[in-house]
Amino acid sequence: MPLRPDLRPLMDHLRPRPVAASQHESSDILAPADANILGTAFGGTILSMVDKVAAVAAFRHARSACVTASIDRVDFRAPIQVGDLVVCKASVNFTGKTSMEVGVRVEAEELTTGRRRHTNSCYLTFVAVDRTGRPIPVPPVIPETADELRRYEAAKERRRRRLEERHAEEAGRER
Repeated sequence: MPLRPDLRPLMDHLRPRPVAASQHESSDILAPADANILGTAFGGTILSMVDKVAAVAAFRHARSACVTASIDRVDFRAPIQVGDLVVCKASVNFTGKTSMEVGVRVEAEELTTGRRRHTNSCYLTFVAVDRTGRPIPVPPVIPETADELRRYEAAKERRRRRLEERHAEEAGRER
């Protein structure tokens, strides 16, 4: 039996997508206005860049509006200096029913030498929403490489822990 024409867009929307379909990279030069008195990046500046690059990866995967639900722990491993090129790389690691984890790696490049250093990584959870802000289903993600599969499995474990923590918090509030 053929698919009803009114359901075809929904079925296309939910077709599984490879990680590569969501990948996004963005870069910007760190300007003095984005730095503290030591000439290194404000954490908020980097977090803003991370949120934007992650949002693009989430939009690409879900092909719908997405909102940031959480940002996991962010450790700043190395400072980013004024004049460095800040490079943010994002891709969807894992999907649930309406949410997805996006991993972001941040690197700083000294433009005069080309030397790059990993400054931080973090994981953001996005929820796909309709025009009224209600959650909608997202397509499954398909890890295709060994690294993507490793990130997928690690993301699945982080999701399990986040849900456990949420349930524990909710149980504590009910007391």
